Amino acid sequence: MTDSAARTAGWFADVDPDEFDGLDDRDAGDARDARDGSTVVTAIREGQTETPQDWPALAVDDEFADDEAAYYDRLHDATMAATRAAVTEREAADDRQLVHAVRAMDDCERTANELAERLAEWAGTVDPDAGTGVSFARELARGEHELASTADPITSLADRVVDLADEAAELREFVERQTPTIAPNLAALAGPVLAARLISLAGGLEDVAKKPSGTIQVLGAEDALFAHLRGHAPSPKHGLIYVHDAVRGTHPDERGSAARAVAGKLSIAARVDHYSGERKPELEAELAERIETIQARTIEDGERDNSGGKANE
Repeated sequence: MTDSAARTAGWFADVDPDEFDGLDDRDAGDARDARDGSTVVTAIREGQTETPQDWPALAVDDEFADDEAAYYDRLHDATMAATRAAVTEREAADDRQLVHAVRAMDDCERTANELAERLAEWAGTVDPDAGTGVSFARELARGEHELASTADPITSLADRVVDLADEAAELREFVERQTPTIAPNLAALAGPVLAARLISLAGGLEDVAKKPSGTIQVLGAEDALFAHLRGHAPSPKHGLIYVHDAVRGTHPDERGSAARAVAGKLSIAARVDHYSGERKPELEAELAERIETIQARTIEDGERDNSGGKANE
C-alpha cells in the first residue's frame, strides 16, 4: 500500500482536527449528537483497513497531529467519544428500557412488602387488631382503620407503602404493554412479565437470543447451580421459568423435562424476536403439544400403578 493510499485508509483521513475541541468533555446528550453526525465517531465505529500501518507517523505526515503523543491523545478522545455514543445508543434501546422497567417494578414490590411488614409490626404495638400486608396499609391510608392519635408517623408510613405498591402496579402495566412489542414470541410463550424478567436477567434481548436453552433453563438459579458445581447440591432443574404454568403444573418427577421443553422453545422465540421479529404462533402449539406429552407420562404411570395394585389384591 502506497503512502497516499495508507493515509486514505487511516481512520483520521476525513476527520477535521477542529472536531476534537472539547470532545472529551461532552456529556451523554452530546454523545448522541456525535453518534448521529460526527466524523470522529463514524471513523472509529465504521472505519476498517486490510493491513496495519504506522498510523502515528502517517498522521504526523498528514498534519493531523503534531507528533506521536498528540496522535495518541486524539485517538483516545475519539475512542472515548465513540464509546459514549455506543452506550447512549444501547441504553436508549427498547429492550434496555424494558429491563429498567421490570427491575424498578420488582424493587417497588419488594420495598413495599418489606415496609408493609415493618408497618404491621409497628402498628401492632399501638393496636392489637392491626392487620398485615399492603392491604392493611391501604386501610390505614384510606382511614378505614383508625389507630391511636399518636400514630401519625405510622399512617404516614402506610401512605408510602401504598405509593410504592401503586407505582409497582403501574410499572407492571407498562411491562405487560411493552414486552409484546419488543419480544412478541417470547412474550406469547412465557407471558409478558416472565419474558421481561428473562430479558432483564440476561441483560437484553440479544443476550437471551445468544444463550443456549440449557442456560435459559437455569436463569435465576445461579446460586443453586454454583452449589452444584462445587458438589454441595444436586443440579437445578429450573430457575425463573418455574413460574411458567407448563413447568409449575407438571408433576415433580417430570418437571425437569417440562423445564427443558419450555427453555428450548423460549430460546428459539428469543432468536426469532431478535433477528427477525416475525410472529410465529406455531411455537406455542409445538410447546403445548410437547408439554401435553410430558404430563401424560404421569397419568400413564399412575394408571399402571393402580392397575398393578389391584392385580396384587
